[in-house]
Amino acid sequence: SRAMSPKASDDGAPSARDGAHANARGARRAAEAARAAPVDVEDVALGAYARARGDDASPGVVLVHDVWGLRDHPRDLARRLAAEGFRVLAVDLYRRVEPVAIADPGPWMQEFSDPPVLADLEAGARFLRERARDGGAARVGVVGFCMGGMYALLAACGAEGFDASVPFYGLLSHAHGVLHREGGLDPARKPHEPLAVAHALRCPMLAFFGADDALVPLADVRALERALARARRPSEVVVVEGAGHAFMNDTRPEAFRPEAAARAWTRTVAFLREQLGGA
Repeated sequence: SRAMSPKASDDGAPSARDGAHANARGARRAAEAARAAPVDVEDVALGAYARARGDDASPGVVLVHDVWGLRDHPRDLARRLAAEGFRVLAVDLYRRVEPVAIADPGPWMQEFSDPPVLADLEAGARFLRERARDGGAARVGVVGFCMGGMYALLAACGAEGFDASVPFYGLLSHAHGVLHREGGLDPARKPHEPLAVAHALRCPMLAFFGADDALVPLADVRALERALARARRPSEVVVVEGAGHAFMNDTRPEAFRPEAAARAWTRTVAFLREQLGGA
Protein backbone atom coordinates (compact mmCIF):
# COMPACT_ATOMS: atom_id res chain seq x y z
CA SER A 1 0.00 0.00 0.00
CA ARG A 2 1.00 3.53 -0.35
CA ALA A 3 0.07 6.38 1.94
CA MET A 4 -1.07 9.42 -0.03
CA SER A 5 -0.78 12.79 1.64
CA PRO A 6 -3.21 15.50 0.56
CA LYS A 7 -0.11 17.47 -0.41
CA ALA A 8 1.56 14.65 -2.33
CA SER A 9 2.93 15.64 -5.71
CA ASP A 10 2.29 12.33 -7.48
CA ASP A 11 -1.01 12.48 -9.34
CA GLY A 12 -0.90 8.82 -10.32
CA ALA A 13 -0.74 9.42 -14.07
CA PRO A 14 0.71 6.56 -16.13
CA SER A 15 4.49 6.70 -16.08
CA ALA A 16 6.89 6.37 -18.98
CA ARG A 17 8.06 2.99 -17.83
CA ASP A 18 4.64 1.39 -18.17
CA GLY A 19 4.66 2.01 -21.90
CA ALA A 20 1.39 3.95 -21.84
CA HIS A 21 2.51 7.03 -23.81
CA ALA A 22 0.36 6.42 -26.88
CA ASN A 23 -2.66 5.30 -24.88
CA ALA A 24 -2.34 8.28 -22.57
CA ARG A 25 -2.14 10.71 -25.50
CA GLY A 26 -5.21 9.14 -27.09
CA ALA A 27 -7.10 9.22 -23.81
CA ARG A 28 -6.15 12.86 -23.27
CA ARG A 29 -7.45 13.78 -26.71
CA ALA A 30 -10.70 11.90 -26.06
CA ALA A 31 -11.06 13.56 -22.66
CA GLU A 32 -10.39 17.02 -24.12
CA ALA A 33 -13.07 16.41 -26.73
CA ALA A 34 -15.48 15.21 -24.05
CA ARG A 35 -14.81 18.23 -21.84
CA ALA A 36 -15.59 20.47 -24.79
CA ALA A 37 -19.01 18.83 -25.24
CA PRO A 38 -22.05 19.23 -23.01
CA VAL A 39 -22.87 16.27 -20.77
CA ASP A 40 -26.30 14.72 -21.20
CA VAL A 41 -27.90 12.82 -18.31
CA GLU A 42 -30.72 10.45 -19.20
CA ASP A 43 -32.97 8.63 -16.73
CA VAL A 44 -32.99 4.92 -17.58
CA ALA A 45 -34.47 1.85 -15.89
CA LEU A 46 -31.31 1.16 -13.89
CA GLY A 47 -30.60 4.74 -12.81
CA ALA A 48 -29.00 7.72 -14.57
CA TYR A 49 -26.92 7.48 -17.77
CA ALA A 50 -24.39 10.30 -18.29
CA ARG A 51 -22.24 10.86 -21.37
CA ALA A 52 -20.77 13.65 -23.41
CA ARG A 53 -23.29 14.63 -26.08
CA GLY A 54 -23.00 12.31 -29.06
CA ASP A 55 -20.62 9.93 -27.28
CA ASP A 56 -21.54 6.32 -27.96
CA ALA A 57 -18.08 4.82 -28.16
CA SER A 58 -16.16 5.64 -24.98
CA PRO A 59 -15.45 3.08 -22.24
CA GLY A 60 -18.15 2.59 -19.63
CA VAL A 61 -18.20 3.07 -15.87
CA VAL A 62 -20.85 1.79 -13.47
CA LEU A 63 -21.00 4.22 -10.54
CA VAL A 64 -22.36 2.95 -7.22
CA HIS A 65 -23.78 5.42 -4.70
CA ASP A 66 -23.32 5.41 -0.93
CA VAL A 67 -25.92 4.38 1.64
CA TRP A 68 -27.84 7.63 1.16
CA GLY A 69 -28.88 6.76 -2.38
CA LEU A 70 -28.60 8.32 -5.83
CA ARG A 71 -28.49 11.90 -4.58
CA ASP A 72 -26.73 15.01 -5.87
CA HIS A 73 -23.20 13.85 -4.98
CA PRO A 74 -23.15 10.61 -7.02
CA ARG A 75 -25.02 12.29 -9.86
CA ASP A 76 -22.40 15.04 -9.91
CA LEU A 77 -19.60 12.46 -9.94
CA ALA A 78 -21.28 10.72 -12.88
CA ARG A 79 -21.39 14.01 -14.81
CA ARG A 80 -17.73 14.68 -13.96
CA LEU A 81 -16.65 11.24 -15.19
CA ALA A 82 -18.68 11.75 -18.36
CA ALA A 83 -16.85 15.03 -18.92
CA GLU A 84 -13.57 13.09 -18.64
CA GLY A 85 -14.56 10.88 -21.57
CA PHE A 86 -16.50 7.95 -20.09
CA ARG A 87 -20.07 6.79 -20.50
CA VAL A 88 -21.37 6.46 -16.94
CA LEU A 89 -24.31 4.56 -15.53
CA ALA A 90 -25.08 5.69 -11.98
CA VAL A 91 -27.08 2.74 -10.71
CA ASP A 92 -30.02 3.42 -8.40
CA LEU A 93 -29.82 0.53 -5.92
CA TYR A 94 -33.00 1.69 -4.19
CA ARG A 95 -35.30 1.85 -7.19
CA ARG A 96 -37.21 -1.25 -5.99
CA VAL A 97 -37.45 0.04 -2.40
CA GLU A 98 -40.16 2.31 -1.03
CA PRO A 99 -38.64 5.69 -0.09
CA VAL A 100 -37.55 5.56 3.53
CA ALA A 101 -35.63 7.87 5.84
CA ILE A 102 -32.51 5.99 6.93
CA ALA A 103 -32.00 6.99 10.55
CA ASP A 104 -29.16 4.56 11.24
CA PRO A 105 -27.19 3.28 8.24
CA GLY A 106 -25.78 0.27 10.12
CA PRO A 107 -28.98 -1.80 10.49
CA TRP A 108 -30.08 -0.71 7.01
CA MET A 109 -26.88 -2.04 5.41
CA GLN A 110 -27.00 -5.21 7.52
CA GLU A 111 -30.43 -6.03 6.06
CA PHE A 112 -29.83 -4.79 2.51
CA SER A 113 -29.38 -7.81 0.26
CA ASP A 114 -26.12 -8.08 -1.69
CA PRO A 115 -26.99 -10.58 -4.48
CA PRO A 116 -29.60 -8.34 -6.17
CA VAL A 117 -27.11 -5.45 -6.03
CA LEU A 118 -24.42 -7.46 -7.79
CA ALA A 119 -27.00 -8.54 -10.36
CA ASP A 120 -27.83 -4.85 -10.90
CA LEU A 121 -24.16 -4.01 -11.39
CA GLU A 122 -23.77 -6.82 -13.93
CA ALA A 123 -26.88 -5.51 -15.69
CA GLY A 124 -25.28 -2.06 -15.67
CA ALA A 125 -22.15 -3.41 -17.34
CA ARG A 126 -24.31 -5.10 -20.00
CA PHE A 127 -26.26 -1.87 -20.53
CA LEU A 128 -23.04 0.06 -21.19
CA ARG A 129 -21.75 -2.57 -23.61
CA GLU A 130 -25.06 -2.71 -25.47
CA ARG A 131 -25.10 1.08 -25.80
CA ALA A 132 -21.60 1.09 -27.31
CA ARG A 133 -21.45 1.99 -31.00
CA ASP A 134 -22.06 -0.97 -33.34
CA GLY A 135 -22.57 -3.19 -30.31
CA GLY A 136 -18.84 -3.15 -29.67
CA ALA A 137 -17.55 -4.81 -26.53
CA ALA A 138 -16.57 -1.61 -24.73
CA ARG A 139 -14.55 -2.12 -21.58
CA VAL A 140 -16.35 -1.30 -18.35
CA GLY A 141 -15.16 -0.30 -14.89
CA VAL A 142 -16.95 0.06 -11.57
CA VAL A 143 -16.49 2.91 -9.08
CA GLY A 144 -18.23 3.07 -5.70
CA PHE A 145 -18.32 5.03 -2.46
CA CYS A 146 -18.89 3.82 1.12
CA MET A 147 -21.55 1.10 0.79
CA GLY A 148 -21.03 1.46 -2.96
CA GLY A 149 -17.29 1.03 -2.44
CA MET A 150 -18.01 -2.29 -0.75
CA TYR A 151 -20.09 -3.30 -3.78
CA ALA A 152 -17.39 -2.14 -6.20
CA LEU A 153 -14.98 -4.47 -4.39
CA LEU A 154 -17.45 -7.38 -4.26
CA ALA A 155 -18.21 -6.89 -7.97
CA ALA A 156 -14.51 -6.99 -8.81
CA CYS A 157 -14.21 -10.30 -6.96
CA GLY A 158 -17.42 -12.09 -7.89
CA ALA A 159 -19.38 -10.40 -10.67
CA GLU A 160 -19.07 -10.70 -14.44
CA GLY A 161 -18.27 -7.96 -16.90
CA PHE A 162 -15.82 -5.62 -15.17
CA ASP A 163 -12.35 -4.67 -16.40
CA ALA A 164 -11.36 -2.33 -13.54
CA SER A 165 -12.59 -1.39 -10.08
CA VAL A 166 -12.13 1.71 -7.91
CA PRO A 167 -13.66 1.35 -4.43
CA PHE A 168 -13.60 4.41 -2.18
CA TYR A 169 -13.66 3.69 1.56
CA GLY A 170 -15.68 0.53 1.09
CA LEU A 171 -16.74 -1.39 4.18
CA LEU A 172 -14.64 -4.53 4.53
CA SER A 173 -15.57 -6.60 7.58
CA HIS A 174 -18.61 -8.38 8.98
CA ALA A 175 -16.74 -9.12 12.21
CA HIS A 176 -16.96 -5.63 13.70
CA GLY A 177 -18.14 -2.13 12.89
CA VAL A 178 -21.36 -1.13 11.18
CA LEU A 179 -21.86 -4.47 9.42
CA HIS A 180 -21.39 -6.54 12.58
CA ARG A 181 -24.48 -7.94 14.26
CA GLU A 182 -24.71 -10.19 17.30
CA GLY A 183 -25.81 -13.60 16.09
CA GLY A 184 -24.45 -12.91 12.61
CA LEU A 185 -25.86 -11.61 9.35
CA ASP A 186 -28.39 -13.43 7.18
CA PRO A 187 -26.17 -15.49 4.82
CA ALA A 188 -28.75 -15.18 2.06
CA ARG A 189 -28.52 -11.40 2.20
CA LYS A 190 -24.82 -11.09 3.07
CA PRO A 191 -23.18 -14.24 1.66
CA HIS A 192 -19.66 -12.84 1.29
CA GLU A 193 -17.58 -10.63 3.54
CA PRO A 194 -15.40 -8.38 1.34
CA LEU A 195 -12.21 -9.37 3.15
CA ALA A 196 -13.03 -13.05 2.63
CA VAL A 197 -13.30 -12.79 -1.17
CA ALA A 198 -10.64 -10.18 -1.95
CA HIS A 199 -8.12 -12.90 -2.86
CA ALA A 200 -10.41 -13.80 -5.80
CA LEU A 201 -10.00 -10.37 -7.48
CA ARG A 202 -10.89 -10.68 -11.19
CA CYS A 203 -9.78 -7.30 -12.54
CA PRO A 204 -7.23 -4.58 -11.74
CA MET A 205 -8.24 -2.50 -8.73
CA LEU A 206 -7.29 0.85 -7.21
CA ALA A 207 -8.78 1.27 -3.72
CA PHE A 208 -8.82 4.41 -1.56
CA PHE A 209 -9.24 4.63 2.21
CA GLY A 210 -8.90 7.49 4.67
CA ALA A 211 -6.26 6.96 7.35
CA ASP A 212 -8.68 8.41 9.92
CA ASP A 213 -11.80 6.52 8.80
CA ALA A 214 -13.83 5.54 11.87
CA LEU A 215 -15.92 3.10 9.81
CA VAL A 216 -13.05 1.26 8.10
CA PRO A 217 -10.21 0.70 10.59
CA LEU A 218 -6.66 0.67 9.29
CA ALA A 219 -6.35 -2.92 10.52
CA ASP A 220 -9.06 -3.90 8.01
CA VAL A 221 -7.20 -2.08 5.24
CA ARG A 222 -4.01 -3.97 6.07
CA ALA A 223 -5.98 -7.24 6.04
CA LEU A 224 -7.28 -6.27 2.59
CA GLU A 225 -3.72 -5.74 1.38
CA ARG A 226 -2.73 -9.19 2.60
CA ALA A 227 -5.69 -10.78 0.83
CA LEU A 228 -5.00 -8.90 -2.40
CA ALA A 229 -1.38 -10.05 -2.32
CA ARG A 230 -2.74 -13.55 -3.03
CA ALA A 231 -4.84 -12.40 -5.99
CA ARG A 232 -3.96 -13.00 -9.63
CA ARG A 233 -4.82 -9.45 -10.69
CA PRO A 234 -2.90 -6.25 -9.92
CA SER A 235 -4.13 -3.95 -7.20
CA GLU A 236 -3.09 -0.88 -5.26
CA VAL A 237 -4.45 0.26 -1.92
CA VAL A 238 -4.01 3.97 -1.23
CA VAL A 239 -4.29 5.22 2.34
CA VAL A 240 -5.02 8.95 2.34
CA GLU A 241 -3.42 10.68 5.32
CA GLY A 242 -5.43 13.38 7.04
CA ALA A 243 -8.72 12.08 5.65
CA GLY A 244 -11.58 10.09 7.10
CA HIS A 245 -14.72 8.51 5.71
CA ALA A 246 -16.42 10.26 2.77
CA PHE A 247 -13.45 12.52 2.06
CA MET A 248 -14.61 12.80 -1.58
CA ASN A 249 -18.07 14.08 -0.65
CA ASP A 250 -18.23 17.83 -1.23
CA THR A 251 -21.80 17.92 0.10
CA ARG A 252 -20.48 17.02 3.57
CA PRO A 253 -18.17 19.87 4.67
CA GLU A 254 -17.16 18.08 7.87
CA ALA A 255 -15.82 15.11 5.88
CA PHE A 256 -14.70 16.65 2.56
CA ARG A 257 -10.95 17.07 2.05
CA PRO A 258 -10.59 19.13 -1.16
CA GLU A 259 -6.90 18.56 -1.88
CA ALA A 260 -7.02 14.85 -1.11
CA ALA A 261 -10.21 14.50 -3.16
CA ALA A 262 -8.66 16.29 -6.14
CA ARG A 263 -5.60 14.04 -6.11
CA ALA A 264 -7.67 10.89 -5.70
CA TRP A 265 -9.89 11.97 -8.59
CA THR A 266 -6.88 12.56 -10.84
CA ARG A 267 -5.52 9.12 -10.02
CA THR A 268 -8.92 7.51 -10.55
CA VAL A 269 -9.35 9.03 -14.00
CA ALA A 270 -5.80 8.07 -15.00
CA PHE A 271 -6.31 4.51 -13.75
CA LEU A 272 -9.61 4.12 -15.60
CA ARG A 273 -8.10 5.45 -18.82
CA GLU A 274 -5.15 3.09 -18.47
CA GLN A 275 -7.33 0.04 -17.81
CA LEU A 276 -10.32 0.79 -20.05
CA GLY A 277 -8.69 2.69 -22.92
CA GLY A 278 -9.97 5.75 -24.70
CA ALA A 279 -12.39 6.50 -27.48
